Amino acid sequence: MPLYHKLGKIPHKRHTVFKKADGSLHYEQLFGTIGFDGMSSLLYHLHRPTMVKQVGATKDVSPKAAVEHNIKSRLLKGFQVQAEDDFLDSRKIVLFNSDVNVGLAAPRKSMTDYFYKNADADELVFVHKGTGTLKTFLGEIDFGYGDYLLIPRGMIYQIEFDSEDNRLLVTESYSPIYTPKRYRNWFGQHLEHSPFCERDFKLPQNLRTHDEKGEFVLKVKKQGQLHELVYASHPFDVVGWDGYNYPYGFSIHDFEPITGRVHQPPPVHQTFETNAFVVCSFVPRMYDYHPKAIPAPYNHSNIDSDEVLYYVDGDFMSRNNIDQGYISLHPAGIPHGPHPGTYEASIGKTKTEELAVMIDTFKPLQLTQTALDIDDGKYYQSWLE
Repeated sequence: MPLYHKLGKIPHKRHTVFKKADGSLHYEQLFGTIGFDGMSSLLYHLHRPTMVKQVGATKDVSPKAAVEHNIKSRLLKGFQVQAEDDFLDSRKIVLFNSDVNVGLAAPRKSMTDYFYKNADADELVFVHKGTGTLKTFLGEIDFGYGDYLLIPRGMIYQIEFDSEDNRLLVTESYSPIYTPKRYRNWFGQHLEHSPFCERDFKLPQNLRTHDEKGEFVLKVKKQGQLHELVYASHPFDVVGWDGYNYPYGFSIHDFEPITGRVHQPPPVHQTFETNAFVVCSFVPRMYDYHPKAIPAPYNHSNIDSDEVLYYVDGDFMSRNNIDQGYISLHPAGIPHGPHPGTYEASIGKTKTEELAVMIDTFKPLQLTQTALDIDDGKYYQSWLE
């Protein structure tokens, strides 16, 4: 998302002397991506951001395949994933490939005992239930129902929840997550036909600078391993920063749907993209207005991608027996479409109140044991008449 932002105090020029009140220097850090070629921000710390006191235990958190070669359409009942106190323990990967992990989380407690950094992947956290604050060394973002939180790889953060009733859809991407190219001009500004624009983004605010030394636990995910490090100073000691690489929020409720006289294809719902998958937002909208339009989607073949649909709220017009938190998986290689009766029943309808998040991957997805534990086992037969 090429949008310049800054918070706090920064020097007039990059890479120049920037002194504290006592005459000592601040410590500059380039927080960048793709070597020195991608988006970056310049941070100014009170203490060296390199002071590791101890490297502790390592835990393998890489997903394990229970089904490597899947041809079945699946229906996962996401709210059956049990709530857990700890944020990281609560995260359960259900679907994955070499490009992306798709997981569910129901954390009860805020992160207070440690800080977290995902050095492997950008994280896209969709908030289904719960409110709170994403706290990072670049500032804070308040979040609530329907918010996407995009957390770039390498970002040190904590999440503070306002209650114990929280449900999250967590997508980890091994390639950077951007807004779709076709919505942006050559300068990076969102175009007039984009279903959202820069003013819809929730940017970091409230930069809180901690001048503390001691022992601070930082859990770092790297190569599928969770490493526990102890730092000698508080990770949130940034006094100011500027640039383009930072977390931001976007509410699904601010996505403006694109409609037409006849049924529009799924790309009109696209919200984010990578070079390996896309994320779409299905929101309440008016139906097609051709006098003979069939609002329900036509049958279509998944030849080149697996389709994952996470059901958030409302009545999804092309599916029967769908509830909040359900995940449908339609694998590449076989067609899928509306359930029996929904195609015909959609004729004459004027609007839908559905709310859902879709993830289409360009490589087949594997299923973990957690996915099998919440799979209804019969969804693939649900088109039989």
